[in-house]
Amino acid sequence: MDTEIITMNASRPYDEMRAADGSVRPHYRAYTEWLADKPADFLSQKQREADALITRLGITFAVYGDESGTERSIPFDIIPRIIRPDAWKIISDGACQRVRALNAFLKDIYHEQEILKAGIIPAAQVTGNSAFRPEMKGVHVAGDVYVHIAGIDIVKTDSGEFYVLEDNLRTPSGVSYMLENRKMMMRLFPDLFGRIPVAPIDHYTDVLLDNLRAVAPAHVTQPTVVVMTPGSYNSAYFEHAFLAQQMGVELVEGQDLFVANNYVYMRTTAGPQRVDVIYRRIDDDYLDPLAFRPDSALGVPGIFAAYRAGNVTLANAIGTGVADDKSTYLYVPQMIEFYLGEKPVIANVPTYRLGNSDDLAYTLAHLPELVVKEVQGSGGYGMLVGPTSTKEQIAEFRKRIEQNPANYIAQPTLALSTCPTFRGSDILPRHVDLRPYVLSGRGVTLVPGALTRVALREGSLIVNSSQGGGTKDTWVLEDLQC
Repeated sequence: MDTEIITMNASRPYDEMRAADGSVRPHYRAYTEWLADKPADFLSQKQREADALITRLGITFAVYGDESGTERSIPFDIIPRIIRPDAWKIISDGACQRVRALNAFLKDIYHEQEILKAGIIPAAQVTGNSAFRPEMKGVHVAGDVYVHIAGIDIVKTDSGEFYVLEDNLRTPSGVSYMLENRKMMMRLFPDLFGRIPVAPIDHYTDVLLDNLRAVAPAHVTQPTVVVMTPGSYNSAYFEHAFLAQQMGVELVEGQDLFVANNYVYMRTTAGPQRVDVIYRRIDDDYLDPLAFRPDSALGVPGIFAAYRAGNVTLANAIGTGVADDKSTYLYVPQMIEFYLGEKPVIANVPTYRLGNSDDLAYTLAHLPELVVKEVQGSGGYGMLVGPTSTKEQIAEFRKRIEQNPANYIAQPTLALSTCPTFRGSDILPRHVDLRPYVLSGRGVTLVPGALTRVALREGSLIVNSSQGGGTKDTWVLEDLQC
């Protein structure tokens, strides 16, 4: 699930380019020195070129319910976010650690449930969760990998420390923009990549495909991999098509597949072809009308039976949503200690669980200061950002909380870091978050890059593209002396 509204408090946010005294931080010096030699209208010209290229290349996203049309060009900022190697090591180690623990948690709750027996997580938190799939109990998945692709949302606060804002484990999106942003920057500024040691990310789809092949059913030596999409009206359809094309595999819809004798086949002009691994971008409910929603026209009848039989791998696994629920998020640090015997590399944002009476009382007394989120909410909807809300909005949200407290969590507001962003004719600080993509299969790894989402409007806390935010390229420096 995606949370794209970010919050801040009254303290000064951490500026990733400039220190408190106004000096340029070491990892941005090579970039600022390069930029200093450019004419005044250089960036304006390059931004216009970028905007034109994005339109021509069709790099889009869809907005549901938008009367002006279903497709928009993705807003892109031409100034990169630059990350030091030591900072990236923290991000990488923390994100991979988290995914290892979450995979172990998913295996456990669908089998032995040791963490529930130990009382570390209340059983009702798991088995009573709407995203928990009882149908998955006892199902063995290839390689014990439940989360093949994860997007871990990370923020940096005014202290300069990293925090995990949330985990996206069902069908995390945005990686196509990470890859397209890099292509765009290399096309616009080829000389920069000769001056600054930026780690490459173009091998992401190779790593993804290798990991997907690694979790094919047993005894399959040449697995057929496909990307399954709900169709062209889905908000992330550009990404579905992009990833299939980049991996060199077929992009399919439910109607392109069928099940026979507990095996999945793809219809082709040469006849049926067995499918071994499905990178699915369809929610659990719609995958199989025989097992889940009978009114679904997007899925494949019988695919769950083939999955249970071990004859096809679904990435991500069915039932992962229980692990990225915002109320389950509270327990990830305990998961890391329980399953890995380690301390979390990156901490959670402090969070109040409103199903707890003390947390509820505190939250209701401090609504104007807090951010409140639905546990199953996404896209920045179903939220209250207390410091920027009116008294009427707070009063209305209070009623919603009181009707179903367990449906919400609350967090303090954070002073999130800012990055230099080109707006009009100026370079101005704008708030950002970060989503690295962790891949699991042969191991648990991530390429040295991520999607940086940026709030483009002054004072805005919204980084989601459908609500006025944009993206920028993320540069991880390879030079350890930076």
